[in-house]
Amino acid sequence: MTDRQLRVHTFTEAGGRGGPGLPRAVVILLGLAAATVTVAGMRATAWLLTPVLLALVIVIAVAPVQRALRRRGFPAWSATLVLLVLVYGLIIGFGLVVFVSLGKLVTLLPQYAGRFDELVARATDALARAGVGIEQVRDVARSLDLAKLAPYLGSVLSGLTGVLSDLIFVLALLFFLSAEAGGFGDRMTALTRERPATGAALIGFATRTRRYLVVTTVFGFIVAVLDTTALAIIGVPLAVLWGLLSFVTNYIPNVGFLLGLIPPALLALLDGGWRPMVAVIGVYCLFNLVIQSLIQPYYVGDSVGLSATVTFLALVFWSWVLGPLGAILAIPVTLLVRSVLLDMDPRTRWLAGLLHLSVDDAGRPRRSGNGRHLFR
Repeated sequence: MTDRQLRVHTFTEAGGRGGPGLPRAVVILLGLAAATVTVAGMRATAWLLTPVLLALVIVIAVAPVQRALRRRGFPAWSATLVLLVLVYGLIIGFGLVVFVSLGKLVTLLPQYAGRFDELVARATDALARAGVGIEQVRDVARSLDLAKLAPYLGSVLSGLTGVLSDLIFVLALLFFLSAEAGGFGDRMTALTRERPATGAALIGFATRTRRYLVVTTVFGFIVAVLDTTALAIIGVPLAVLWGLLSFVTNYIPNVGFLLGLIPPALLALLDGGWRPMVAVIGVYCLFNLVIQSLIQPYYVGDSVGLSATVTFLALVFWSWVLGPLGAILAIPVTLLVRSVLLDMDPRTRWLAGLLHLSVDDAGRPRRSGNGRHLFR
């Protein structure tokens, strides 16, 4: 046994038996303190961290397009240019549709003020007949005013102009990350030779993230098309906007279905009454619930390797740390944290099993699928 191995062995044994090493309780407390400081720093720098993570996830998702173009003989600069034009076009087009649709919604809501007041009056009478205190019912009724939503939506619409600075930052990051993506293969090869566990962990992160994004995007697009078509047939205004909303909320685990359902259901109630609202709820339950809860998980399989409980906790946590975009980035960011904290260190494999993450019989994180990796 070499001197270095002897020192490591002595330190490990001492720490494990409560000898000269730090007590385990102190180590745990120091770890919790470091985690608290790290999370506080991430929350304070969310304005910078969130766009960086978003750009990284987008590059990981579209990297196979760049590799396919290179295999077909495209020069590196032209493959990067095609990739950037594709990504920029999708982001700008999506933003324009949302901007125009929200503008129409702001002008449309005041037309339903009378209908909204009528529905509130009926609900108030029903609650009063059910024995609810009349004063409490009146207070709630006075607080419900559709006219208050129009200024709020107007501020949201005007606030979208402030998002342009973040969007420009994300587009710039996409440019630099896409330009450097071609050299990631050589870097990862060198890293894997020096540190196999680190290289395998990063490759596993890219693979699981891309598989999750591809499957979620495909099924989200299917759901969006079905929802938009059904809403147009029912006669719900701004069907395209609600279809885009259902597409975006498909990336939000657990609660995305409800977030995409509530706005069109309420607008259907204001526009046509209870029957259109019930029809919207039925359509969303048929399409979104079945596809997202039954079919989509079958294709995702265990490639993500996160249990339902961990997924829900990740949604809440990253929404709190990173803001609204944290809900969309919850799964990819959790996969990144898992790769850095668990997959890179063989000594933490027991924690992966404790958290019910996807691991193989030897305790190593399981990697599903035969797809190519981002860094290769």
